[in-house]
Amino acid sequence: MKVLPIDPTENASPEALLGFLAQCQAAAQSDGRSRLVSISITVGGLDPLAVLEAIYEPGHPHFYAEHPSDATAIAGAETAESFTAEGPQRFSELQGFVDDVLERAIAVGAVDAPFGGPHFFVGASFASRSEPGDAFPALTAFVPQWQVARAGDRTTAVANLLVAADSELPELAERVLRAHGRFHRISYGNESTTSPVGETPAINHHETGDYEAKVATALQRIEAGEFTKIVLARAVDLKASTPLHPLLALDGLRQRFPECFSFSIANGRGDSFIGASPERLVRVSQGVLEADVLAGSIRRGRGAAEDAALGQALLNSAKDLHEHAVVLRMVQDRLAELGLDLEHGEIPGLRKLANVQHLYTPVRGQMREGVKLLDVVDRLHPTPAVGGEPREATGDAIREIEGFSRGLYAGALGWINSRGGGEFMVGIRSALVRGADARVFAGAGIVAGSTPTKELAETDLKFKALLEGLIPPA
Repeated sequence: MKVLPIDPTENASPEALLGFLAQCQAAAQSDGRSRLVSISITVGGLDPLAVLEAIYEPGHPHFYAEHPSDATAIAGAETAESFTAEGPQRFSELQGFVDDVLERAIAVGAVDAPFGGPHFFVGASFASRSEPGDAFPALTAFVPQWQVARAGDRTTAVANLLVAADSELPELAERVLRAHGRFHRISYGNESTTSPVGETPAINHHETGDYEAKVATALQRIEAGEFTKIVLARAVDLKASTPLHPLLALDGLRQRFPECFSFSIANGRGDSFIGASPERLVRVSQGVLEADVLAGSIRRGRGAAEDAALGQALLNSAKDLHEHAVVLRMVQDRLAELGLDLEHGEIPGLRKLANVQHLYTPVRGQMREGVKLLDVVDRLHPTPAVGGEPREATGDAIREIEGFSRGLYAGALGWINSRGGGEFMVGIRSALVRGADARVFAGAGIVAGSTPTKELAETDLKFKALLEGLIPPA
């Protein structure tokens, strides 16, 4: 990416912007390749979700991700460049798209600020191929026309536009000025909404077969040696009395689960996949890789004593420790294929969420020359925490036993910046929302020693907490 020493705040006149865009167009005319032009500025403190909510349009793709404990959030909407892919090579094909866009990108302004410069927003489904009726392709990625992000007390706004050899420059200039003016004078509105739907919706279950029977089937196949672990999910369909606003519903989730990653990705055709995930897949920043191993769970206690006793029981559970060890070993083995060495604690700790506590091991390592973030995502996704082990044996078995397409549930959702950094989370504790309808997902890991009744209770617990955040009682 070419970064030009131009300060857009000091050269903010329409004439200066038109002159800059003319330079970009001349470059596009020289080789017949359009240029992605990215203009970054720092602005006053903004809540990216509130900005996205204020200008939300169901017909526009959007992406949102937030981690409150890290004081970071990023939002983007509308499309400057986009990409889709199907099949096992989807991440390597995406890397080719990213490289091509950045090769012909021109950036100015606060590019080195936190979240400065163009970002690629990515949604990859659990399976490498989509199925008929899925709301999203197996992989979708886009560079937004506008993005706004917060890191601590710093907010960066970015306008991205595509300049082709025959683009109408006055129209593009007006779009940039309008976008950046919007961030300086954003109006959030003053409507008071206590519930996304106004009343508790009727909940209809649409599950193929019986979950406990599915777990029993999985246990038989584990005993037969087909695989050592498999994660089985359930899907609950909801119908509300009035249409759901996905971003209002997401706000309910982020308030209930402030320790989780809140996310939303919309396809521009009315479907939004939202959730509050406790699990980071991978983060790369300044050459350092971080990942979460989160497997093995138990409920929270009603008081401090019971909560501590339950946590200790989880730490001593042979079944849960085995499940956790399977995921940790996989992460180590798959990243060793890239020549990456990981550091982690000897024994897992506890990650306590609002409704459940998990065995948790954070891992960390240095990236190597030539290894990119998407190489890591490709190796890790899906982890045994949401799929199974071995990966190949469980892929078809999950679809066969569950009886529905997961789509983006348990998928890899995240962003990549122009410097090779970025972050991906695992799309669990999530729902697919369209109008008044929503499909809510929850799953549990099955290993030798699992019991169908306990796994059903674990998914019920996850459903209850998710529904309370998604649609508060009237």
